[in-house]
Amino acid sequence: MRALAWMREELRYLLTALGYFTRVPIPAWVGYAPQQLNAAARYFPLIGLLVGAAGAAVYAAAVLAWPPRVAILLSMAATLWLTGGFHEDGLADCCDAFGGGMTREKTLEIMHDSRIGAFGALGLMIALLLKWETLAQLQLRLGSTGLLWALMAGHAASRSVAISYLRTLDYVRAEGKAKPVAQRLGDGALGWALLWGLPWLLWPRWEAGLAALVVLAILRWWLGRWFARRLGGYTGDCLGFAQQIFELAIYLVLCAWS
Repeated sequence: MRALAWMREELRYLLTALGYFTRVPIPAWVGYAPQQLNAAARYFPLIGLLVGAAGAAVYAAAVLAWPPRVAILLSMAATLWLTGGFHEDGLADCCDAFGGGMTREKTLEIMHDSRIGAFGALGLMIALLLKWETLAQLQLRLGSTGLLWALMAGHAASRSVAISYLRTLDYVRAEGKAKPVAQRLGDGALGWALLWGLPWLLWPRWEAGLAALVVLAILRWWLGRWFARRLGGYTGDCLGFAQQIFELAIYLVLCAWS
């Protein structure tokens, strides 16, 4: 009975993460509580893996009827719809805030504004175009199998590294959509988050995956210092921004390595 109760609770956390980061409807029995969302943080990279798998499935189906570049764009559209552009919204907000805010207070004020400005529009456009082109190049260099691997690894590993900031940085807002998640991750939860996301980089081309891990470690350190210097910690938008940067870095490294 104790094992069944533990499995039900873990399933609740997994479904909570699924409902928070995607448009997938979850059963009513899952419910919602702030501590529940914080406990679900360990499963965020697994949700990324599922999102990447969905994108890979759309590509695999679309490429049967259209050229690879069209199939890749449809795959990207599918992942954007599935997540509601959750992380891309953070990217745009951070581009606006860090581009236009000269002080900590002004930066946080701009970040909180739901309207998109010039920096946000430009950042989002460049990120999406860069993602499309690197994925197209990966398909040319590694074939469709390599592209499917890159999609799943990119979505999963980038979320693992982004969520690790919950272990080392402080949440800087008194309230916010990420506030329930913002308790410090314990060692066990962080270990599970890394385990769900990072190993996918090492198959089937472990050398390229290892190079991507090194780049991710450097980027994580640099971005973490930047968040701490500009804001004194992180916000939910910072986590979305970091995830997008890490995902792009993975595709760029794999593309350069191949």
